[in-house]
Amino acid sequence: MKIFIDVNHPAHVHFFKNFIWEMEKRGHEFFISSRDKEIALHLLESYGFKYFNRGAGYSGLLGKGLGMLEMDAKLYRVAKKFNPDLFLGLHNTYIAHLGKLLRKPSITFTDTEHARLANLLTFPFTDSIVTPECFLNDLGAKQVRYRGLHELAYLHPKRYTPNPRIIENQGISPKEKFFILRFVFWGASHDIGQHGLSINDKRQLIKELGSHGHVFITSESRLPKEFENLRISIRPEEIHDFLHYANMYIGEGGTMATEAALLGTPSIYFSSLVGTMGNFIELEEKGLVHSFSDFRNMMDKIVSLLNDGHSKRVWSEKRSQFLKDKVDVTAFMTWFVEEYPESFQIMKNDPSYQKRFI
Repeated sequence: MKIFIDVNHPAHVHFFKNFIWEMEKRGHEFFISSRDKEIALHLLESYGFKYFNRGAGYSGLLGKGLGMLEMDAKLYRVAKKFNPDLFLGLHNTYIAHLGKLLRKPSITFTDTEHARLANLLTFPFTDSIVTPECFLNDLGAKQVRYRGLHELAYLHPKRYTPNPRIIENQGISPKEKFFILRFVFWGASHDIGQHGLSINDKRQLIKELGSHGHVFITSESRLPKEFENLRISIRPEEIHDFLHYANMYIGEGGTMATEAALLGTPSIYFSSLVGTMGNFIELEEKGLVHSFSDFRNMMDKIVSLLNDGHSKRVWSEKRSQFLKDKVDVTAFMTWFVEEYPESFQIMKNDPSYQKRFI
């Protein structure tokens, strides 16, 4: 089978990497196109993937709208030459359009309910939509749900083992505490009208955490000079190891908040989007993520966790319990794509079939 995948965000590289490796072992062929966003190209190269660089994309609602037509045309030319049997994407508008234009099936994975514009431009054109069970919206006949989260495609215990050398390389002793902060750019179409931490919030947060241990920052955008010395200086592909051993994650990044929780690290998510996504509602119910849109309430929880010497152990136990009924997402994806479209009908008729991937 020939499969075309488009990458629109660095996290999508992680989502697809194990699936691609598994499918290549089975003799399937891939064409990967990628947006030049943050570290996406670096990750593709570090994992040994060949790719087509489709450019940096567009900013602003008008720019994104006009740019979509240009990008559809650019990707149409390379996709037609590759002549795939199937298109795959993670809430990706282009793969849905390409599938329709080339009369080939497309599968869209998504966990982002609030990406209303992108979903409106994607769902009518894609053939199948695959979501976690906790996804809040009923998308009708095209939707199937799996028992897991996107991040378990690369952080499931069968797919990921942490490397303790990351701590040594950063000069942190086993007895020292360290915390990871994540600041986002708020430039995506689904971020319009949303917000995170103010500059004063960040200062107060850094001061409080700094009195308890090392503070490291990862940021989508340029940091103010006063924070630049706190930027993480690790290779992007090492971030999950760093998250695993951190004492706490606090940030505006939803993906990283989920990653921290699934790695057994106390996770604090701050955003005006709190309560709009099923994956965070589920993680909150299980006590793996604490979500806030009020800074003072968030700081009260952080101080409470800082004064609790057992939070890291407690999170690890909650994580183990959470994973007991979750599928190995890569194994599920491999079966679903390889047996598609029969797999779609199996999932519609008998969702319990997926238990074999737990």
